[in-house]
Amino acid sequence: MNKLKMLVAGLMIVPVLAFAVAPQADAQGFNLKGGTEAAKGDGAAEGVSDPNTTVKNFVNIFLWVVGILSVVMLIWGGVRYITSAGDSNKVTAAKNTIMYAVIGLVVAIFAFAITNFVITQVSSN
Repeated sequence: MNKLKMLVAGLMIVPVLAFAVAPQADAQGFNLKGGTEAAKGDGAAEGVSDPNTTVKNFVNIFLWVVGILSVVMLIWGGVRYITSAGDSNKVTAAKNTIMYAVIGLVVAIFAFAITNFVITQVSSN
């Protein structure tokens, strides 16, 4: 019962905090850049890059690492499949590794495409 109370309280607090820290709306709606410019303060360096570019670069690097990891796991599953020597348990484990590596690679590609699309749409506003 205590866990349920904590869960309900958490679910009620999160939206309140989200609206409390939400950036102020300007004439065009919510603007990420306006919020970061307002939070920068006086005397801050002007060479700070665009927040959309920073987020895009971070997400792209993360998804690149996930993609590389998926390819490595795909190769590892192939090696396990080749060295299974007909043992059905090892063959099944190798097939699962290959299947999940392919699924991870597809998810990483779609996440890359969706993220770049969303950030492009947000930055065009």
